[in-house]
Amino acid sequence: MAAEPRGWQPDWAVAPGELLLDILEDRGLSQSDLARRMGRPIKTINEIVNGKAAITPDTAIQLELALGVTAGFWNNAEIAYRAHLARERAEEQLAHHKGWAAQFPVKDLIRHGLIEKAAGETATVAALLGYFGVSSPEAWQNQWTAAAVAFRGSRTYESSPYAAAAWLRWGELLAKEIETPPYSPRQLRSVLQDIRPLTRREIALTRERIEGLLASAGVALVMTPELSNVRLSGAARWLRNDKALIQLSLRYKTDDQLWFSLYHEAGHLLTAKRKDFIDEENYTPLDDEEQAADDFARNALIPLAEYERFIARGDFGRPAIRDTARTLEIAPGILVGRLQRDQHLAPSGLNDLKKPVSFGIR
Repeated sequence: MAAEPRGWQPDWAVAPGELLLDILEDRGLSQSDLARRMGRPIKTINEIVNGKAAITPDTAIQLELALGVTAGFWNNAEIAYRAHLARERAEEQLAHHKGWAAQFPVKDLIRHGLIEKAAGETATVAALLGYFGVSSPEAWQNQWTAAAVAFRGSRTYESSPYAAAAWLRWGELLAKEIETPPYSPRQLRSVLQDIRPLTRREIALTRERIEGLLASAGVALVMTPELSNVRLSGAARWLRNDKALIQLSLRYKTDDQLWFSLYHEAGHLLTAKRKDFIDEENYTPLDDEEQAADDFARNALIPLAEYERFIARGDFGRPAIRDTARTLEIAPGILVGRLQRDQHLAPSGLNDLKKPVSFGIR
C-alpha cells in the first residue's frame, strides 16, 4: 500500500470531507470519478465531502485503495475531527457554568499549584472539573453533596461548601500518595499512645514521625493550609474500607488546638460508624458522635484518672502544670487548654505555656 504523501500536515480541525475534496481537485478527479473507483453511490461521496456522513473504517480502506492515501490517515482525520466537534460542544456547555466556577477559591488553588492558571473563564471551569475528577458541574454536585459530610456546627464561622470541597479534595489527592496497610483500630489506639510524648516537641520536627505512625495503622495524615472561605479544623474520612484519612487545616495558633483536633479526628475513626466527618473550628458539639470524639480526645491526651487526681489537688499554678505535663508526657499547653475548657483557668490563664504552632508549610 502506498504511504501517506510526505509533508502532508493537515489541520485536524478541518472536516475530512474537505481534505478529500482538496485531494480530488489536486488530482483532477470529480466526486463521480471517485464514486466509480470505489463502487459507491455518488450520494455517499457527496455526503462525506459535505460533512454529513463520517468516514467509516471500511470507507477509509476503500479510499486508500482508490487514492493511495492510507486508511490510517482517513481514520485519524475522522477521529480528530469528531473529537474537535465534541470539544467545541463541551466548551459551549462549560461556558454556561462560569457562575459555578466563581464560587471556588480559584486564586488559592492556583497559588498552591493545585490547578493551572487558565486562559479564560471556560478554561477555569474545565480546570476545576479536572481537579475534582468529574465531567460536569452536575456530576460534581452529585459527588460532593451526596457525601453529606457532617459539619461540626460553628457559631462563629460558616465555611463555603465549594471552598470546603476544594480543601477536602486536596486532602484526598495527597492521601492517595500515602501507602498504608489495611486500617487497624487496635494499631491506631497504640500509635496514639506513641504520639503523646511527641506533643512536647515542635510539630515541624516530629511531623514525619507522626505521619509514619498513623500510616502504620492504615490512616493517612495530611496537613493542608486553609483556603479562602474555609473555616475547618479538620476532617476524618474513609477513602476506602481499609484506608482512612485525617486532614488538618493548619489553622491552629497553639499546640493544644492542634493536638486536640488530631485526637478528635482519630476519635471519629475509633468511636463512630464508618462515615465522614468535617469539623469546623470554634465548634459546639451538637450530637453524641461529636461528643464521643471530644471525650476520646480529652481522655487519650490526658487519662481521666490522672486528670481527676490533678484537679483534686487544687494547684493550678505554672510549676504544678509543668510537672504534671512532664509526668504525663504531654505538652504543658494541652493541660492548660483542658483546664481552660473546664473553667479551672480563665480563658487567658497561663497561655504562655501554649506553644505557637509552626508547620513550615505555606
